[in-house]
Amino acid sequence: MIAHLRGKLLSKQPDRAVIEAGGVGYDVAITGPAYSELPNLGAEIALHIHTHVREDALSLFGFVSEDEKRLFERLISVSGIGPKLAITVLNGISTERLVAAIRGNDLASLTKISGIGKKTAERMVLELRDKLDQFAVTMKAPAAASAVEEDVLSALVNLGYQRPAAEQALKHVPKEKSASFETLFRETLAALRK
Repeated sequence: MIAHLRGKLLSKQPDRAVIEAGGVGYDVAITGPAYSELPNLGAEIALHIHTHVREDALSLFGFVSEDEKRLFERLISVSGIGPKLAITVLNGISTERLVAAIRGNDLASLTKISGIGKKTAERMVLELRDKLDQFAVTMKAPAAASAVEEDVLSALVNLGYQRPAAEQALKHVPKEKSASFETLFRETLAALRK
């Protein structure tokens, strides 16, 4: 099984990258956060890989950090969550928030993720709550977003932006306690477009 891949980045899209290693181009499914960290085409890249084998397919899923890969593997261990839904989950929420939501039984945050309904969220909490102890040590707790910040994030996700990218952009926007939704939305959108 392929567990790590280092090579030249031949192409990249928000959900895929092709990496040439040893004269072979590997098509790797990636998350939005991994895409945002990819270098320019032609640069050397290294990804942690999860190899998923089915009767009709051999798929590679790439992650920038070992923690993100381990969290992906925990997610696909939940009944009803396959690799594609696990990638969608990791695109819909930062790893820190996901771990906090599962450990804190925060079904509201989990059901905001595309493709995750109440029953799937409950299964995630039930099956993973006690299996995420090592993540609590390596990840810092996320700062709670205000109601206005949550509205801004929700609006950006509805426009098609990945939630982790929107959260990163929001972190870099100077916030005033009296900032309106419109002001915060405009500034965060501008930060995303840079």
